[in-house]
Amino acid sequence: MLKLNVKNETAKLRAVVLGIANSNGAIPKPEDCYDPKSLHHVLSGTYPKEENMILEMEGVAKVFEKYNVKVFRPEIIENYNQIFSRDIAFVIDDKLIKANILPDREKEYKAIHEVLEQINPENIIHLPAECHVEGGDVMPWNDYIFIGTYTGKDYADYITARTNIEAVNAIQALFPHKTVKSFELRKSNTNAKDNALHLDCCFQPIGKDKAILHKNGFLIEEEYEWLLNYFGKENVFEITKEEMYNMNSNVFSISENVIISEKNFTRLNTWLRENEFTVEEVPYSEIAKQEGLLRCSTLPLIRDK
Repeated sequence: MLKLNVKNETAKLRAVVLGIANSNGAIPKPEDCYDPKSLHHVLSGTYPKEENMILEMEGVAKVFEKYNVKVFRPEIIENYNQIFSRDIAFVIDDKLIKANILPDREKEYKAIHEVLEQINPENIIHLPAECHVEGGDVMPWNDYIFIGTYTGKDYADYITARTNIEAVNAIQALFPHKTVKSFELRKSNTNAKDNALHLDCCFQPIGKDKAILHKNGFLIEEEYEWLLNYFGKENVFEITKEEMYNMNSNVFSISENVIISEKNFTRLNTWLRENEFTVEEVPYSEIAKQEGLLRCSTLPLIRDK
């Protein structure tokens, strides 16, 4: 049996589900794109090739191997995108919460049955149907759970709005001893530079007390200011609009001092090293074309207590 344990984003990682890029399917039609960045690459003929994405993901698998992390991969569904394992479920404490995702992605969840079968069924939570949530919006941080949401009346008009207030309330009810803090994110169906698809597209805690942050991803300035004050300005690496577009906040922590990052994130990686992090650089720019990066393609199951 797997003894799930995830209290935060950075404790030493023991087990993870890493997505898979094999048999990724044809290039989507423009009308089938779920986010503006994929759409841009489809229209401009630069959508990533499967063989390049496989190479990028295997590079990450090798880093996990180096740090003795147990890696699970989804069962391959023919001609289907299974890269972003963070979207289908997430772990808080000892509970795995199934994300209520876009209905046509249900198969992706079933493809991690090897993992689900090793979890006590009492610890697998299915939220009510009205709760929309994806793992990229949910960040356990010790006594807090940070959640990205969008509560505008036009929620239904945004295919990029993935987590609603019903899900925020349901997660608070599941973890009454924690403080759930939600953040309104800026959404756009058409301009990827003005769209924070998930909370981890504009914010991520790293180390013990630091964070990567992008102001414009937040709709409400006070909420951004709250994070800035909580971590302290001197502990925050602010990324630009261009860096947000390139997913600089979507790195992944193997521990409090080891971070997997994209090799082109020069400014960020320099800052991380100056702050005594070990940076494991990998190429991931092809996968980034689908508006997701390292955090999006990993689902941590067990971190040290």
